[in-house]
Order: sequence, then C-alpha cells, then structure tokens
Amino acid sequence: MTPEDIRARIRTALPDAEVSVADTTGGGDHFSATVVSSAFADKGLIDRHRLVYAALADVMRGPAAPIHALALTTETPEEYRRK
Repeated sequence: MTPEDIRARIRTALPDAEVSVADTTGGGDHFSATVVSSAFADKGLIDRHRLVYAALADVMRGPAAPIHALALTTETPEEYRRK
C-alpha cells in the first residue's frame, strides 16, 4: 500500500477532497493523512473519521491488513483556510 493508493481510495469516496498522505515510518503500513472535504460539514470528528475509514475498510481489517495505523486530520475547506 502506498500513500498514492490511499489517496486514490479516499478521493473515490470523497471526490471533492484534497488529500495528503505520508508514510510515517517508511515501512508501508503506518500512515498519516490530512483530508479536507465539504462532506465533513456539520459532522463531528467520529463521523468524519468513519467516512474516511469506510473508504479504506478492506485494507484496514484483520491482522494481515496492509494498513496497520492511520492518523487522521479531517477538516472542512473553511476550517482548513482558517489555519
């Protein structure tokens, strides 16, 4: 699993999203992602993360899953611009 693979899966589920993914350990199984999407409007943190996790469900399940850990930052475009 590469950062680009993860980015593509998230963008399929959230087509308007701006997605940045980094391999945090260099081992190809621990990642961090920042996802900016209007789909997060009026949603709490848990619901935002659920949207992203749903896009990656098949690669995050089970002990042999290609993605062992994923740190997420999820923001609406407005929240991202305020930074």
